[in-house]
This record gives sequence, C-alpha cells and structure tokens, in this order.
Amino acid sequence: MNDEGDLLQEDTARDEVNETEASRMSKLRKTRKKVTKPHDYSTEVGEMDISNSNDCTRDSTQILTPPQLSSRMKHIKQEMAKNHLQFVQFEASDLHGVSRSKSIPAHFFQEKVIHGVFMPRGYLELIPNPKDNEVNHIRATCFNNDIVLMPELSSFRVLPWAERTARVICDTFTVTGEPLLTSPRYIAKRQLNQLQDCGFSLLSAFIYDFCIFGVPEIINSKTISFAASTLVNNHDQPFMQELVDGLYHTGASVESFSSSTRPGQMEICFLPEFGISSADNAFTLRTGVKEVARKYNYIASFFIETGFCNSGILSHSLWDVDGKKNMFCNSSGVEQLTIIGKKWLAGLLKHSAALSCLMAPAVSCRKRYSKETKDLKESVPTTWGYNDNSCAFNIKCHGDKGARIENKLGSATANPYLVLAATVAAGLDGLQSNLDDLAGPDDSTDLFQSEPSEIPLKLEDALVALEEDECLREALGETFIRYFVAMKKYELENEETDAERNKFLEYFI
Repeated sequence: MNDEGDLLQEDTARDEVNETEASRMSKLRKTRKKVTKPHDYSTEVGEMDISNSNDCTRDSTQILTPPQLSSRMKHIKQEMAKNHLQFVQFEASDLHGVSRSKSIPAHFFQEKVIHGVFMPRGYLELIPNPKDNEVNHIRATCFNNDIVLMPELSSFRVLPWAERTARVICDTFTVTGEPLLTSPRYIAKRQLNQLQDCGFSLLSAFIYDFCIFGVPEIINSKTISFAASTLVNNHDQPFMQELVDGLYHTGASVESFSSSTRPGQMEICFLPEFGISSADNAFTLRTGVKEVARKYNYIASFFIETGFCNSGILSHSLWDVDGKKNMFCNSSGVEQLTIIGKKWLAGLLKHSAALSCLMAPAVSCRKRYSKETKDLKESVPTTWGYNDNSCAFNIKCHGDKGARIENKLGSATANPYLVLAATVAAGLDGLQSNLDDLAGPDDSTDLFQSEPSEIPLKLEDALVALEEDECLREALGETFIRYFVAMKKYELENEETDAERNKFLEYFI
C-alpha cells in the first residue's frame, strides 16, 4: 500500500463525523427492507419519471399530474413529427444485458404508453445453447407467459443508426402488474431506491473496452481471428466519431475514447451521471456500437477470447441525496477516503467473491483475475489501493475532481444493471454493518478485515459464493439468484470453446 493509504488523523475523523453524518448513519441503521407493492401497469404512465437525466433523484417514483403527462407526450409527438418517425422500439434488458425489443408503428405509440407492449417472457430469459445453435431455457414458473414492457418516457430518443426510428427503455411487469423479479433494471432501480432511502445518491460511469473485427466473406470461429488494426493509429476516425455522436444523441455522453492495448481494441469512458442513467448509457452502447460497426463492415465485440483485456469498470462515488456533496471526499484536502468511503469500500471487499460472479459471468472473462500469477490457485486476493490501476478496487483521488472508487472486477460482457445493483448492495452493507472496519492510526493498513477476501478463479466457485452471500441474495432477490445460478450452470454444462466464441461475437456483440 502506498503512502496515500495512511489513516486520517484523529482530529480529521472528528471533523467528518458531524451532526449531518451522524444523523445519516442513524438513518441507515433504521432502514428496513421494504415490501414491493404490486404494480398496476395500466397506470404506470402516470408514475413514470420525466425528470432531467442529471437529477440525482430520478429513480424515485413520481406521480405525474395529467398536465405533466400531457406536456411530455406533446414534446414526444413534436419529436416524432420533426423526424418523420415511423417506428418506436420498446427495449428491455435480458439477463445478459443484451437489448431485446419490439418495434411498433409510431401512430400506436400513445396507446402502447398506456397499455404497454406484450412480449413472451422467454425473450428476456432465453439461454443461448452453444452446442446446437438453438436456444433453451431452464424450467421456470410461468416461463411461457407474456410480460409487459412499460416505457420510461424520459428515455425516449430518436435513434441515429436506424432510419426514422426511436427507442424507449422499458421496465418489465407481469400481466397482473407485478415487477418481473428477474429484470436487471428493476433490481438496479430497487437498490438505488434503497440507497436514496438511506440519504445517499450514486454518481457513476462505466468504462468499457471493446474490439473491432474485420468481416471476412465467411463468418465463423476460424476466420474471425484478426482485429482492424487501423484503429490503433486512429486512422478510422469516422467510425468512432459517428459512434460517439450517435451515443450523445441517445442521451449517453462520452467523456473520452482512445485506442487500447491491442490492435483494434478501444476504450470508451462515459461522463458520470446520477442514478440509473449510467447503466442505461452502457446498455445503449452495447447496441449502438454494433449498429455503427456493421455500417462500416466491422463486428464490434465486448468479448476478447483471452479474457485479459475485456474490462468493464464501474467508476462511482457516493453523494448526499441532493447530489451536492461527495461523501468520499474529506474537507481537510487530504487525498484519502472519508470514514463513510472506507465503510463503503469495506463492503465491496467483504462481498468481492460474490460480486465477481455477477461481474465476470463467463469462464473466459475470469482469466483476467489470474493474469499476474503462474501458480495453480483456486482464488486470488482482492486488492485495493490509491491511484493504483492494478487493483481490483482503485481509489482515484484527483484533487478538485474528488474521490471515487473504480470497481474493476467487471468484465465488459457483464450486465451493467447487475454490476450497478450488486455494487450498491455491497457498499450499503458496508455502511450499515456495525463492524470496526477502521484500523488504528499506527496500523499499516487502511481497513481491517478479519478474514482476507478472495476472488475465486473458477466460475463454479463464484456461483457457490453468490449462493452463500446472504446480503446479496436478499438485496437482489431469491428468485433472481436461483435463476441466475441455474442459467450459469446450464451454460457451463454446454460450454464448447469454438462455439463459445461465436456465441459471444453474435449474441454479446
């Protein structure tokens, strides 16, 4: 650990634990699990959020008055007329974070906003079977029933890569109005609401690596083996410029992009946003990059076969509920985490084994955990540090930009909604646990862990860790955990190397 990881002095700690923070921590202890009430999807349009995407409280349910709803629909109709829209895609995330949608003629949009769009549940819960190029599913209650896609109107955007088409991101419900318990976006929003109930908000952004592959005449596992190396020297600026501009027009602002560590590999960083927006942006990228790449006769993939470079980082910081104060930054100017920040980090460390299952959910993408060790081990230590990009949890302290934690456990193939939800659940547990997480001033480590946290290298072991993690099981829901674990076990039983590559290229982009 470097010198920046030294403990705060006692007088600094006393300054931090003021009345505001004391009351906030008291509120944390009083927070109880809330029972989710059944949702009447026929009135969902009256409860959808239409606030600005920069509003840190956008995840809270708002009851729109008829004038508010009328104003929002008027604005959307103007956009439809201005852009001569013919279709609107109602999009939802499946378990893997891939967009599944139904397109409806634009003149039916208002009707579908009120009543929703019906879709077979299997569309969101199908499991690609790499063995025979078919799809299968595990046995699940009411698997063949329809579910209802209800749009979040604030996500309505004209798509720059589809002619005369717009999209709206949807939440999913059963036909009787209850939220679909396996919906990753619902799970993420539920955790953000828990965080808000505790007096906090989350500012976050995803950083993704992806590769650009040339498209040969015949696409199969043997011929797709080279990258479009021109991107390394930024010779193909039109592709990235069109992608970044397109993302901006869909509401996802890119802060920077660059070539990365291998031919054809790019890194793209989003601007941080409050609430669910960061996961929505990542969700949009996963489709947008594929659409633009095919226009340029490329295939874009978040899957890299070696598993060493396919990182998907969640950079995040904890703020007060109004989004005015970074709770990771201390007022003394010392570039270290506050007590609240250290407790949040302690939660991430405590649950790192289970977190890794959701953030590196395939055999290949877990190889990156062992890239620096040649020994045959079953697990590796969970590392953290200040301004150290080699750590699983890297605490960035860059002066005026404030402190933030980069959760680097993630693979680019992970579902961004699940990454966000699990990170919040683990961090909240750190805040709410009455543990003596802080070391004394003379200790060499910044946090005290009774047992060193370890990251399993095998997916099978990570699945066991997830099943045994009571905190994440409760936070994400028993239904989701059972389904996710069964899905991954099914994939492990049907894994084939060559076909896995095709699956990741064609399904996971």
